[in-house]
Amino acid sequence: MNTAGLSFEQGPPFSVPLRFFLTAPWFLVLAAVLISWEGPVIFASRWLPSMLALTHLLVLGFMAQTMLGALLQILPVAVGVSVPYPRLTAALIHIPLTLGTLTLVGAFLFSEPVLFAHAVGLLGLGFGVALIAFNIAVWRAPVAGGTVIALRCALIALLVTVLFGLLLASGLSWGWSLPVVMITELHAVWGLAGWTPLLLAGVAYQVVPMFHITPTYPTWLTRSFAPGMTGLFIAWTVLTLAGWPTVAMWVRIALTFGLIVLAIVTLYLFTQRRRKIGDPTLGYWRISMVSLFVGAGLWVLTQWLPALALAPQVELLLGVLLIVGFAIAVINGMLYKIVPFLAWFHLQARFLGQAKVPNMKQLLPDAPIQRQMWGFLATVVLLLAAVIYPIIFTYPAALALGITGAWLGVNMFNVAWFYRRWSRQNALV
Repeated sequence: MNTAGLSFEQGPPFSVPLRFFLTAPWFLVLAAVLISWEGPVIFASRWLPSMLALTHLLVLGFMAQTMLGALLQILPVAVGVSVPYPRLTAALIHIPLTLGTLTLVGAFLFSEPVLFAHAVGLLGLGFGVALIAFNIAVWRAPVAGGTVIALRCALIALLVTVLFGLLLASGLSWGWSLPVVMITELHAVWGLAGWTPLLLAGVAYQVVPMFHITPTYPTWLTRSFAPGMTGLFIAWTVLTLAGWPTVAMWVRIALTFGLIVLAIVTLYLFTQRRRKIGDPTLGYWRISMVSLFVGAGLWVLTQWLPALALAPQVELLLGVLLIVGFAIAVINGMLYKIVPFLAWFHLQARFLGQAKVPNMKQLLPDAPIQRQMWGFLATVVLLLAAVIYPIIFTYPAALALGITGAWLGVNMFNVAWFYRRWSRQNALV
Protein backbone atom coordinates (compact mmCIF):
# COMPACT_ATOMS: atom_id res chain seq x y z
CA MET A 1 0.00 0.00 0.00
CA ASN A 2 1.52 3.31 -1.11
CA THR A 3 0.50 6.14 1.24
CA ALA A 4 3.17 8.62 0.18
CA GLY A 5 1.94 12.19 0.14
CA LEU A 6 -0.95 11.58 2.52
CA SER A 7 -1.18 13.33 5.88
CA PHE A 8 -3.03 10.92 8.13
CA GLU A 9 -2.02 12.76 11.28
CA GLN A 10 -4.30 15.62 10.15
CA GLY A 11 -7.31 13.32 9.82
CA PRO A 12 -10.36 13.76 12.06
CA PRO A 13 -11.35 11.30 14.81
CA PHE A 14 -12.57 7.95 13.47
CA SER A 15 -16.09 8.69 14.71
CA VAL A 16 -16.44 11.67 12.35
CA PRO A 17 -16.69 9.77 9.03
CA LEU A 18 -17.83 6.53 10.68
CA ARG A 19 -21.26 7.86 11.65
CA PHE A 20 -22.05 8.44 7.96
CA PHE A 21 -20.70 5.03 6.91
CA LEU A 22 -22.73 3.20 9.55
CA THR A 23 -25.96 5.00 8.65
CA ALA A 24 -25.86 4.77 4.85
CA PRO A 25 -26.35 0.99 4.28
CA TRP A 26 -29.68 0.98 6.09
CA PHE A 27 -31.13 3.37 3.52
CA LEU A 28 -30.62 0.54 1.01
CA VAL A 29 -32.73 -1.63 3.29
CA LEU A 30 -35.41 1.07 3.44
CA ALA A 31 -35.31 1.27 -0.36
CA ALA A 32 -35.89 -2.49 -0.52
CA VAL A 33 -38.83 -2.19 1.88
CA LEU A 34 -40.34 0.55 -0.29
CA ILE A 35 -40.02 -1.57 -3.46
CA SER A 36 -41.67 -4.50 -1.70
CA TRP A 37 -44.45 -2.30 -0.35
CA GLU A 38 -45.26 -0.68 -3.69
CA GLY A 39 -44.79 -3.81 -5.79
CA PRO A 40 -44.30 -3.94 -9.58
CA VAL A 41 -46.17 -0.67 -10.15
CA ILE A 42 -43.17 1.26 -8.84
CA PHE A 43 -41.34 0.56 -12.12
CA ALA A 44 -44.09 2.05 -14.29
CA SER A 45 -42.48 5.51 -14.53
CA ARG A 46 -39.64 7.58 -13.10
CA TRP A 47 -42.22 10.30 -12.29
CA LEU A 48 -44.27 8.24 -9.85
CA PRO A 49 -44.07 9.63 -6.28
CA SER A 50 -42.94 6.21 -5.03
CA MET A 51 -40.13 6.08 -7.62
CA LEU A 52 -39.03 9.61 -6.70
CA ALA A 53 -39.01 8.54 -3.05
CA LEU A 54 -36.97 5.43 -3.92
CA THR A 55 -34.49 7.48 -5.94
CA HIS A 56 -33.85 9.86 -3.07
CA LEU A 57 -33.44 7.04 -0.57
CA LEU A 58 -30.57 5.90 -2.77
CA VAL A 59 -28.99 9.21 -3.80
CA LEU A 60 -29.44 11.08 -0.51
CA GLY A 61 -29.70 8.28 2.00
CA PHE A 62 -26.82 6.18 0.71
CA MET A 63 -24.75 8.16 -1.78
CA ALA A 64 -24.76 11.60 -0.14
CA GLN A 65 -24.22 10.08 3.32
CA THR A 66 -21.08 8.24 2.27
CA MET A 67 -19.74 10.91 -0.07
CA LEU A 68 -20.01 13.75 2.44
CA GLY A 69 -18.65 11.52 5.20
CA ALA A 70 -15.71 10.57 2.99
CA LEU A 71 -14.96 14.23 2.25
CA LEU A 72 -14.57 14.90 5.97
CA GLN A 73 -11.75 12.34 5.94
CA ILE A 74 -10.28 12.99 2.48
CA LEU A 75 -9.78 16.75 2.73
CA PRO A 76 -7.38 16.65 5.72
CA VAL A 77 -5.59 13.51 4.55
CA ALA A 78 -5.28 13.90 0.78
CA VAL A 79 -5.48 17.68 0.43
CA GLY A 80 -3.71 18.68 3.65
CA VAL A 81 -6.36 21.09 4.95
CA SER A 82 -8.58 20.52 7.95
CA VAL A 83 -12.33 20.94 8.05
CA PRO A 84 -13.12 23.35 10.90
CA TYR A 85 -14.61 21.81 14.07
CA PRO A 86 -14.88 18.31 12.54
CA ARG A 87 -17.14 16.76 15.21
CA LEU A 88 -19.59 19.67 15.20
CA THR A 89 -19.47 19.95 11.42
CA ALA A 90 -20.15 16.23 11.05
CA ALA A 91 -23.17 16.45 13.38
CA LEU A 92 -24.56 19.50 11.55
CA ILE A 93 -24.33 17.60 8.27
CA HIS A 94 -25.26 14.08 9.34
CA ILE A 95 -28.35 14.77 11.45
CA PRO A 96 -30.13 17.19 9.06
CA LEU A 97 -29.19 15.04 6.07
CA THR A 98 -30.62 11.89 7.67
CA LEU A 99 -33.80 13.56 8.90
CA GLY A 100 -34.18 15.59 5.72
CA THR A 101 -33.93 12.50 3.53
CA LEU A 102 -36.60 10.70 5.53
CA THR A 103 -38.81 13.80 5.47
CA LEU A 104 -38.43 14.23 1.71
CA VAL A 105 -39.27 10.57 1.13
CA GLY A 106 -42.37 10.98 3.28
CA ALA A 107 -43.31 14.12 1.35
CA PHE A 108 -43.21 12.21 -1.95
CA LEU A 109 -45.13 9.24 -0.61
CA PHE A 110 -47.87 11.27 1.11
CA SER A 111 -47.89 14.28 -1.26
CA GLU A 112 -47.79 16.56 1.76
CA PRO A 113 -46.61 20.15 1.03
CA VAL A 114 -45.63 20.85 4.65
CA LEU A 115 -43.22 17.89 4.56
CA PHE A 116 -41.55 19.34 1.47
CA ALA A 117 -41.08 22.59 3.39
CA HIS A 118 -39.48 20.76 6.34
CA ALA A 119 -37.28 18.79 3.94
CA VAL A 120 -36.08 22.02 2.32
CA GLY A 121 -35.08 23.38 5.72
CA LEU A 122 -33.30 20.23 6.90
CA LEU A 123 -31.52 19.45 3.64
CA GLY A 124 -30.67 23.10 3.10
CA LEU A 125 -29.01 23.15 6.53
CA GLY A 126 -27.10 19.90 6.05
CA PHE A 127 -25.85 20.67 2.55
CA GLY A 128 -25.27 24.32 3.42
CA VAL A 129 -22.93 23.42 6.28
CA ALA A 130 -21.18 20.85 4.07
CA LEU A 131 -20.67 23.24 1.16
CA ILE A 132 -19.38 26.05 3.38
CA ALA A 133 -17.02 23.81 5.38
CA PHE A 134 -15.69 21.88 2.40
CA ASN A 135 -15.19 24.96 0.23
CA ILE A 136 -13.32 26.74 3.02
CA ALA A 137 -11.03 23.72 3.19
CA VAL A 138 -10.56 22.88 -0.49
CA TRP A 139 -9.87 26.43 -1.65
CA ARG A 140 -7.15 26.73 1.00
CA ALA A 141 -5.28 23.72 -0.37
CA PRO A 142 -1.57 24.54 -0.63
CA VAL A 143 -1.11 22.53 -3.86
CA ALA A 144 -3.76 22.28 -6.60
CA GLY A 145 -3.09 18.76 -7.90
CA GLY A 146 -5.51 16.52 -9.76
CA THR A 147 -7.47 15.53 -6.65
CA VAL A 148 -7.89 19.13 -5.49
CA ILE A 149 -9.03 20.24 -8.95
CA ALA A 150 -11.59 17.42 -9.09
CA LEU A 151 -12.87 18.16 -5.57
CA ARG A 152 -13.32 21.85 -6.35
CA CYS A 153 -15.26 21.00 -9.50
CA ALA A 154 -17.29 18.38 -7.64
CA LEU A 155 -18.32 20.95 -5.02
CA ILE A 156 -19.44 23.33 -7.77
CA ALA A 157 -21.55 20.52 -9.22
CA LEU A 158 -22.95 19.70 -5.77
CA LEU A 159 -23.94 23.33 -5.24
CA VAL A 160 -25.82 23.42 -8.54
CA THR A 161 -27.47 20.06 -7.83
CA VAL A 162 -28.60 21.18 -4.38
CA LEU A 163 -29.93 24.52 -5.62
CA PHE A 164 -32.03 22.87 -8.32
CA GLY A 165 -33.25 20.25 -5.85
CA LEU A 166 -34.23 22.83 -3.24
CA LEU A 167 -35.99 24.86 -5.93
CA LEU A 168 -38.06 21.84 -6.97
CA ALA A 169 -38.96 20.92 -3.38
CA SER A 170 -39.86 24.54 -2.61
CA GLY A 171 -42.11 24.64 -5.66
CA LEU A 172 -43.91 21.51 -4.47
CA SER A 173 -44.27 23.00 -1.00
CA TRP A 174 -45.54 26.45 -1.91
CA GLY A 175 -47.21 25.71 -5.25
CA TRP A 176 -44.85 27.69 -7.45
CA SER A 177 -45.28 27.42 -11.21
CA LEU A 178 -42.00 25.97 -12.45
CA PRO A 179 -40.78 24.17 -15.58
CA VAL A 180 -40.58 20.98 -13.54
CA VAL A 181 -39.38 18.62 -16.29
CA MET A 182 -36.49 20.88 -17.35
CA ILE A 183 -35.37 21.66 -13.80
CA THR A 184 -35.61 17.99 -12.83
CA GLU A 185 -33.41 17.11 -15.81
CA LEU A 186 -30.84 19.71 -14.79
CA HIS A 187 -30.97 18.53 -11.17
CA ALA A 188 -30.55 14.87 -12.09
CA VAL A 189 -27.78 15.33 -14.65
CA TRP A 190 -25.71 17.68 -12.48
CA GLY A 191 -26.04 15.17 -9.64
CA LEU A 192 -25.58 11.81 -11.36
CA ALA A 193 -23.22 12.79 -14.18
CA GLY A 194 -21.55 15.77 -12.47
CA TRP A 195 -21.16 15.74 -8.69
CA THR A 196 -20.95 11.95 -8.40
CA PRO A 197 -18.32 11.09 -11.05
CA LEU A 198 -16.28 14.23 -10.34
CA LEU A 199 -16.00 13.39 -6.64
CA LEU A 200 -15.38 9.72 -7.29
CA ALA A 201 -12.71 10.61 -9.87
CA GLY A 202 -10.94 12.87 -7.36
CA VAL A 203 -11.02 10.11 -4.74
CA ALA A 204 -9.99 7.45 -7.27
CA TYR A 205 -6.86 9.40 -8.20
CA GLN A 206 -5.69 8.68 -4.63
CA VAL A 207 -7.25 5.39 -3.57
CA VAL A 208 -6.88 3.30 -6.75
CA PRO A 209 -3.06 3.51 -6.87
CA MET A 210 -2.81 3.38 -3.05
CA PHE A 211 -5.06 0.42 -2.29
CA HIS A 212 -4.83 -1.53 -5.55
CA ILE A 213 -1.16 -0.89 -6.46
CA THR A 214 -1.89 0.34 -9.97
CA PRO A 215 -0.05 2.99 -11.97
CA THR A 216 -1.27 6.51 -11.29
CA TYR A 217 -3.95 8.04 -13.46
CA PRO A 218 -2.44 9.82 -16.49
CA THR A 219 -1.71 13.51 -15.95
CA TRP A 220 -3.77 14.56 -18.96
CA LEU A 221 -6.84 13.00 -17.32
CA THR A 222 -6.29 14.29 -13.77
CA ARG A 223 -5.67 17.81 -15.05
CA SER A 224 -8.36 18.06 -17.72
CA PHE A 225 -11.24 15.69 -16.86
CA ALA A 226 -12.87 17.66 -14.04
CA PRO A 227 -12.45 21.19 -15.49
CA GLY A 228 -13.50 19.98 -18.95
CA MET A 229 -16.60 18.23 -17.64
CA THR A 230 -17.53 21.24 -15.49
CA GLY A 231 -17.20 23.57 -18.47
CA LEU A 232 -19.40 21.28 -20.55
CA PHE A 233 -22.00 21.14 -17.78
CA ILE A 234 -22.14 24.92 -17.56
CA ALA A 235 -22.43 25.22 -21.35
CA TRP A 236 -25.18 22.55 -21.46
CA THR A 237 -27.12 24.28 -18.68
CA VAL A 238 -26.94 27.69 -20.36
CA LEU A 239 -27.99 26.23 -23.73
CA THR A 240 -30.85 24.31 -22.13
CA LEU A 241 -32.17 27.35 -20.26
CA ALA A 242 -31.75 29.48 -23.41
CA GLY A 243 -33.88 27.07 -25.42
CA TRP A 244 -31.22 25.77 -27.84
CA PRO A 245 -31.89 22.02 -27.63
CA THR A 246 -29.89 20.93 -30.70
CA VAL A 247 -26.60 22.46 -29.54
CA ALA A 248 -27.33 21.31 -25.98
CA MET A 249 -27.74 17.76 -27.27
CA TRP A 250 -24.22 17.76 -28.75
CA VAL A 251 -22.80 19.08 -25.50
CA ARG A 252 -24.54 16.25 -23.64
CA ILE A 253 -23.00 13.77 -26.06
CA ALA A 254 -19.57 15.23 -25.27
CA LEU A 255 -20.34 14.80 -21.56
CA THR A 256 -21.16 11.14 -22.03
CA PHE A 257 -17.91 10.52 -23.87
CA GLY A 258 -16.06 12.10 -20.95
CA LEU A 259 -17.67 9.55 -18.62
CA ILE A 260 -16.78 6.74 -21.01
CA VAL A 261 -13.13 7.85 -21.01
CA LEU A 262 -13.04 7.78 -17.19
CA ALA A 263 -14.47 4.25 -17.17
CA ILE A 264 -12.04 2.96 -19.80
CA VAL A 265 -8.96 4.47 -18.16
CA THR A 266 -9.92 3.08 -14.74
CA LEU A 267 -10.57 -0.41 -16.11
CA TYR A 268 -7.23 -0.27 -17.95
CA LEU A 269 -5.36 0.68 -14.77
CA PHE A 270 -6.72 -2.40 -13.04
CA THR A 271 -5.17 -4.56 -15.77
CA GLN A 272 -1.80 -3.01 -14.85
CA ARG A 273 -1.90 -3.89 -11.14
CA ARG A 274 1.55 -4.66 -9.76
CA ARG A 275 0.07 -6.86 -7.05
CA LYS A 276 -1.35 -10.00 -8.66
CA ILE A 277 -2.98 -11.31 -5.47
CA GLY A 278 -6.74 -11.28 -5.79
CA ASP A 279 -8.66 -8.47 -4.12
CA PRO A 280 -12.41 -8.89 -3.54
CA THR A 281 -13.07 -5.14 -3.79
CA LEU A 282 -11.92 -5.14 -7.41
CA GLY A 283 -15.26 -6.71 -8.31
CA TYR A 284 -17.10 -3.60 -7.13
CA TRP A 285 -14.88 -1.35 -9.21
CA ARG A 286 -15.40 -3.47 -12.31
CA ILE A 287 -19.17 -3.54 -11.81
CA SER A 288 -19.08 0.22 -11.36
CA MET A 289 -16.98 1.08 -14.39
CA VAL A 290 -18.82 -1.34 -16.69
CA SER A 291 -22.13 0.14 -15.52
CA LEU A 292 -20.80 3.65 -16.16
CA PHE A 293 -19.63 2.64 -19.63
CA VAL A 294 -22.94 0.99 -20.53
CA GLY A 295 -25.02 3.73 -18.92
CA ALA A 296 -23.12 6.49 -20.72
CA GLY A 297 -23.44 4.58 -23.99
CA LEU A 298 -27.19 4.24 -23.50
CA TRP A 299 -27.37 7.94 -22.70
CA VAL A 300 -25.66 8.71 -26.03
CA LEU A 301 -28.23 6.59 -27.86
CA THR A 302 -31.08 8.53 -26.23
CA GLN A 303 -29.61 11.73 -27.70
CA TRP A 304 -29.49 10.31 -31.22
CA LEU A 305 -32.79 8.40 -31.00
CA PRO A 306 -35.42 10.65 -29.35
CA ALA A 307 -38.03 7.89 -29.42
CA LEU A 308 -35.74 5.77 -27.26
CA ALA A 309 -35.45 8.57 -24.71
CA LEU A 310 -39.24 8.68 -24.32
CA ALA A 311 -39.51 5.01 -23.31
CA PRO A 312 -40.02 4.86 -19.52
CA GLN A 313 -38.02 1.64 -19.28
CA VAL A 314 -34.96 3.35 -20.78
CA GLU A 315 -35.07 6.15 -18.20
CA LEU A 316 -35.31 3.60 -15.40
CA LEU A 317 -32.53 1.47 -16.88
CA LEU A 318 -30.32 4.54 -16.91
CA GLY A 319 -31.22 5.16 -13.28
CA VAL A 320 -30.32 1.62 -12.22
CA LEU A 321 -27.05 1.68 -14.17
CA LEU A 322 -25.87 5.09 -12.98
CA ILE A 323 -27.18 5.04 -9.40
CA VAL A 324 -26.88 1.39 -8.33
CA GLY A 325 -24.50 -0.10 -10.89
CA PHE A 326 -22.06 2.80 -11.04
CA ALA A 327 -22.24 4.97 -7.92
CA ILE A 328 -23.40 2.60 -5.18
CA ALA A 329 -21.12 -0.18 -6.42
CA VAL A 330 -17.93 1.88 -6.29
CA ILE A 331 -18.90 3.45 -2.95
CA ASN A 332 -19.58 -0.02 -1.57
CA GLY A 333 -16.15 -1.21 -2.69
CA MET A 334 -14.34 1.84 -1.33
CA LEU A 335 -16.03 1.49 2.06
CA TYR A 336 -14.45 -1.95 2.36
CA LYS A 337 -11.03 -0.36 1.91
CA ILE A 338 -11.48 2.93 3.73
CA VAL A 339 -13.23 1.82 6.93
CA PRO A 340 -10.85 -1.05 7.88
CA PHE A 341 -7.88 1.12 6.92
CA LEU A 342 -9.05 4.00 9.12
CA ALA A 343 -9.70 1.60 12.00
CA TRP A 344 -6.20 0.14 11.60
CA PHE A 345 -4.62 3.58 11.31
CA HIS A 346 -6.28 4.97 14.44
CA LEU A 347 -5.36 1.85 16.41
CA GLN A 348 -1.80 2.12 15.15
CA ALA A 349 -1.58 5.78 16.14
CA ARG A 350 -3.01 5.12 19.59
CA PHE A 351 -1.26 1.89 20.56
CA LEU A 352 2.07 2.13 18.71
CA GLY A 353 4.72 0.54 20.93
CA GLN A 354 2.14 -0.70 23.43
CA ALA A 355 0.42 -3.59 21.64
CA LYS A 356 0.46 -5.42 18.33
CA VAL A 357 -2.35 -3.85 16.31
CA PRO A 358 -4.58 -6.19 14.23
CA ASN A 359 -4.14 -5.84 10.49
CA MET A 360 -6.87 -4.91 8.01
CA LYS A 361 -7.63 -8.55 7.15
CA GLN A 362 -8.29 -9.25 10.82
CA LEU A 363 -10.55 -6.22 11.06
CA LEU A 364 -12.52 -7.36 7.99
CA PRO A 365 -11.64 -10.65 6.23
CA ASP A 366 -11.99 -11.09 2.49
CA ALA A 367 -14.71 -13.74 2.65
CA PRO A 368 -17.67 -11.52 3.68
CA ILE A 369 -16.56 -8.87 1.17
CA GLN A 370 -16.49 -11.42 -1.66
CA ARG A 371 -19.86 -12.88 -0.74
CA GLN A 372 -21.54 -9.50 -0.48
CA MET A 373 -20.03 -8.51 -3.84
CA TRP A 374 -21.78 -11.43 -5.55
CA GLY A 375 -24.97 -10.45 -3.75
CA PHE A 376 -24.55 -6.90 -5.00
CA LEU A 377 -24.01 -8.06 -8.58
CA ALA A 378 -27.19 -10.13 -8.33
CA THR A 379 -28.99 -7.02 -7.07
CA VAL A 380 -27.94 -4.96 -10.08
CA VAL A 381 -28.99 -7.69 -12.52
CA LEU A 382 -32.33 -8.24 -10.78
CA LEU A 383 -33.09 -4.50 -10.70
CA LEU A 384 -32.38 -4.22 -14.42
CA ALA A 385 -34.62 -7.23 -15.02
CA ALA A 386 -37.33 -5.70 -12.80
CA VAL A 387 -37.40 -2.61 -14.99
CA ILE A 388 -38.17 -4.77 -18.03
CA TYR A 389 -40.28 -7.51 -16.40
CA PRO A 390 -41.58 -5.97 -13.16
CA ILE A 391 -44.22 -8.64 -12.49
CA ILE A 392 -41.57 -11.36 -12.32
CA PHE A 393 -38.51 -9.63 -10.85
CA THR A 394 -39.70 -6.83 -8.55
CA TYR A 395 -39.83 -8.87 -5.33
CA PRO A 396 -36.58 -10.81 -5.97
CA ALA A 397 -34.86 -7.49 -6.71
CA ALA A 398 -36.20 -5.96 -3.50
CA LEU A 399 -35.07 -8.99 -1.49
CA ALA A 400 -31.59 -8.87 -3.03
CA LEU A 401 -31.27 -5.12 -2.39
CA GLY A 402 -32.37 -5.52 1.23
CA ILE A 403 -29.95 -8.38 1.83
CA THR A 404 -26.96 -6.64 0.26
CA GLY A 405 -27.68 -3.40 2.13
CA ALA A 406 -28.02 -5.16 5.47
CA TRP A 407 -24.92 -7.24 4.70
CA LEU A 408 -22.88 -4.09 4.08
CA GLY A 409 -24.29 -2.52 7.24
CA VAL A 410 -23.38 -5.54 9.36
CA ASN A 411 -19.87 -5.69 7.89
CA MET A 412 -19.31 -1.98 8.66
CA PHE A 413 -20.69 -2.44 12.17
CA ASN A 414 -18.39 -5.42 12.75
CA VAL A 415 -15.33 -3.30 11.93
CA ALA A 416 -16.51 -0.55 14.28
CA TRP A 417 -17.29 -3.08 17.02
CA PHE A 418 -13.91 -4.81 16.63
CA TYR A 419 -12.20 -1.41 16.81
CA ARG A 420 -14.07 -0.36 19.94
CA ARG A 421 -13.69 -3.70 21.74
CA TRP A 422 -9.98 -4.02 20.95
CA SER A 423 -9.35 -0.41 22.01
CA ARG A 424 -11.06 -0.95 25.36
CA GLN A 425 -9.33 -4.24 26.05
CA ASN A 426 -5.86 -2.91 25.33
CA ALA A 427 -6.43 0.40 27.07
CA LEU A 428 -6.81 -1.60 30.29
CA VAL A 429 -3.54 -3.47 29.86
